[in-house]
Amino acid sequence: MAEKVTKIKLTLEGKKKYEAELNELKTVKRKEIAENLQSARAQGDLSENSEYDEAKNDQAKLEARIKELETVLRNVEVIDESEMSLDKVHIGSTVKVHDREFDEDVVFQIVGSSEADPFNGKISDESPVGKALLDKSIGEVVKVETPGGESDFVILEISM
Repeated sequence: MAEKVTKIKLTLEGKKKYEAELNELKTVKRKEIAENLQSARAQGDLSENSEYDEAKNDQAKLEARIKELETVLRNVEVIDESEMSLDKVHIGSTVKVHDREFDEDVVFQIVGSSEADPFNGKISDESPVGKALLDKSIGEVVKVETPGGESDFVILEISM
C-alpha cells in the first residue's frame, strides 16, 4: 500500500526561500565542510582529533538539512495568491485584526506550518489563531482559545 504524501503548503516567497537555502547548502556549505574535513584529516591521528569529529558532525547536520529541504520541495503545494479572493482569509492572506483584549491592531500573514515565523507576524494555518481566522471575512469577530486564555479579534482588512 502506497503512503499518502502530505502536501506542504508554502507561499511562492517561502518556496523561493527554501530553494535558495538548498542551493547555498549544496554549493557553498558542502565545499566548506569538505575543506574542513580535509584540513582536519591532515592533522594526523583521527581517533583523537576533535576538529575532525566536529567536521563530521557538521557534515551529518548539513546532509540532514539538505534531505529535509529536498523532501519539502518535492512535496510542496504553492499557494496561488492570484486565485484567492479578498473576501475571506486564506493561506497566504495578510490579515489586520483588532485585538479587543489589548485594544490594539495586529497584522498576521497566514502561512503553512513550515513557513511559520510568529516573531515576524507569520502564523501557521494550524495554529489556534491561524485556524480561527481561516475562511472568515472583514467585520467578523473571531474568538480564539489560546494557551493564555480566550482572545477576541475583529477582522479589519484582508490583503495579499
